[in-house]
Amino acid sequence: MKQLKTEQRNPASTHLDRMSTEEMARLVISANYDAVRAAENAVSTISAAIDVIALALANGHRLLYVGAGTSGRLGVLDATECPPTFGVSPEQVSGIIAGGKERMFRAGENAEDSLEMGVAAICEADAANGDVVVGISAAGGAAFVVGALEEARRRGCVTVGLASNPDTPVLNAADIPIFTDTGAEILTGSTRLKAGTAQKIVLNTLSTCAMVKTGKVYENMMINLAPSNRKLRRRVVGIVCAILSCDEAEAEERLAKNGWSIRQTVETGRGEDGKC
Repeated sequence: MKQLKTEQRNPASTHLDRMSTEEMARLVISANYDAVRAAENAVSTISAAIDVIALALANGHRLLYVGAGTSGRLGVLDATECPPTFGVSPEQVSGIIAGGKERMFRAGENAEDSLEMGVAAICEADAANGDVVVGISAAGGAAFVVGALEEARRRGCVTVGLASNPDTPVLNAADIPIFTDTGAEILTGSTRLKAGTAQKIVLNTLSTCAMVKTGKVYENMMINLAPSNRKLRRRVVGIVCAILSCDEAEAEERLAKNGWSIRQTVETGRGEDGKC
């Protein structure tokens, strides 16, 4: 059987255990350029996925990330950051990890081997026609993810697959297959490294661009940001200052009158013609 690219030995790191600390660190860091190139080379399929996600969100449907191990954790991470960043509900963008929430903190790699558990996870999430389900698997063969994608398709969801090996079950089970060709890892088979970096890049790109396309961003500013701590409160004030060309005192006064909603503050300040 042909060996997967992500399982092959990387000739650049054959003597990793004999390298100096700086040589080792430089090699591990520089390998991540492969992740950036892999994501860039997949931009056409990434763009196709962005368009279907944006359409789904605009019509009130959901974005669900599904993965196991590192891939699952990265999906949960991206989903968790969407509500505070873009003001969407946790239900509209969510992450599913094989083995349940405890696998975010304690590894249980055997959970990825059950196709039935993947099916059950989609059923439990009540994925419906119009939702988008993104299945994430570095190697591309996680049965949990394949089961989730197959059940999602049966339910009328649009499915996206993300993997770092070509022609794999996860990609073949998806309507939109995103192949990030990151190649052999510096630490043989450890896809939490550059394959994981590529996944993080792709997921950030999917969610960020979809949110931009659905009006959650004004110019390049987060107008749905919630001021939940001091840092974010300062950021909210700064955004209003930038858009309305006012000082901080005026920005805070306007925000207080509008429930600290950037969008409402800006629309009130600019009038109907200045809607975000």
